[in-house]
Amino acid sequence: MAGGEFGGITQHIGAYRVATSRGEVVFLDTPGHEAFTAMRARGASVTDIVVLVVAADDSLMPQTIEAINHARAAKVPLIVAINKVDIPGAQIQKVRQDLMQYSLFGEELGGDTIICEVSAKKGIGIDNLLEMLLLQAEILELKANPDARATGVVIDSKVDPLRGISATVLVQNGTLRQGDAFVCGDVSGRVRHLRDDHGVEVTAALPAYPVELIGLDGCPQVGEKFLVMESERQARQIAAVRETRRRRKSQNAALKPHVTLEGLSDYLSQDNKPKELNIVLKADVQGSAEAVSQAINRLSTEKVSLCILHSGVGAITESDVQLAMASDAIIIGFNVRSDASAGELARAEGIDIKTYRVIYELLEEMQKAMLGMLDKKFKEVPRGAAQIRQVFKVSRQGNIAGCYVTSGTVSRSEKMRLVRDGNIVHTGEILSLRRVKDDVASVQSGYECGITLKDFQDIREGDVIETFAFEEVAQTL
Repeated sequence: MAGGEFGGITQHIGAYRVATSRGEVVFLDTPGHEAFTAMRARGASVTDIVVLVVAADDSLMPQTIEAINHARAAKVPLIVAINKVDIPGAQIQKVRQDLMQYSLFGEELGGDTIICEVSAKKGIGIDNLLEMLLLQAEILELKANPDARATGVVIDSKVDPLRGISATVLVQNGTLRQGDAFVCGDVSGRVRHLRDDHGVEVTAALPAYPVELIGLDGCPQVGEKFLVMESERQARQIAAVRETRRRRKSQNAALKPHVTLEGLSDYLSQDNKPKELNIVLKADVQGSAEAVSQAINRLSTEKVSLCILHSGVGAITESDVQLAMASDAIIIGFNVRSDASAGELARAEGIDIKTYRVIYELLEEMQKAMLGMLDKKFKEVPRGAAQIRQVFKVSRQGNIAGCYVTSGTVSRSEKMRLVRDGNIVHTGEILSLRRVKDDVASVQSGYECGITLKDFQDIREGDVIETFAFEEVAQTL
């Protein structure tokens, strides 16, 4: 917030308290949607109410729309705060109209979405926002027992070279005290220090209090629940059992895969009840995203409802994979691909990512999947990637890409795609591959090479050439 943190509080731990005449409100300062899905994927409900901040001069940005979808996926009540209402370029009415496109109707229109107009800089409407939050909390009947053993959830964790491992935790029930033994996922410990949102050391933290905890023997994952135990020995025993269980679960992950397009028919046949297939959709432009969304929705039948959980523009990211993990969804990319980290996470977690360039192929494959008519299963396997560092124009050969192979091995015989700013520009074949002056069959990571594409000349510095192959997936009964 301008001129200092909200409520005059320095945010040391990504969470802070604001005092009001009717009690305190605790805010979690998260980067947005990732917090909802990371915690939801582990079964932790940490936020009671989401405050969606929309700038009055910008209206709904792509990340705002993404945050709306993630909050809905987490099934958390949402309050909208329209910020910067005091500036000359504020378009409050436009923001309200844009919100209606996502079924966020203000109470003045008969809807159930609370919309507050505020100015963080001048403090306009802040009291009303806090009042609405407290009112919503009363309606939800949020209660906790301060006399119980403390339970809560990890908001963040880190390793400090001076203080060791620390975690930001939110106490949800009971009171957390110095000296308490606890278990947090497959990590255990004893509370040595507690610091509040001012950075001041405290001896205890009541329900709904965020604190920084020091005394862990490992780094817990975001969204893990913690529980105070009778003794440190008991905490260590439970942590050890959970660690063993986690390793076994990781080894047997393939036994309980997420739903895939190829396995859709089997999924639909289970218990013959109507099913809902969640889809995360990413496209190159907004127009394509809307067209594909409408076409997919029209495929819904009485037996299966196709639900576009999130639709966005740009490359498939880790956030999309996390949402698919939390919601057991498949990811569809139209004229886009996944970035390296997202692809790696999807492969590790068994999340199905399908990419298409022609909408009719997408719809035809989905229809076949619903009817159980898909042919042999193939998966795309990345082979190598090379970044174009320089483009050479040769009169008889056309444009030659001077490349540096950044990962894997780039082979002339394999399929390729040209990626620019996360979007697929071209898919085809490599015409020639040269290393210094020699024609070669492949070039490994860490080496430079010259690449000419077959029937395609629009290459630019910064583009990435990816090679890939298709491998048949073994069928299972």
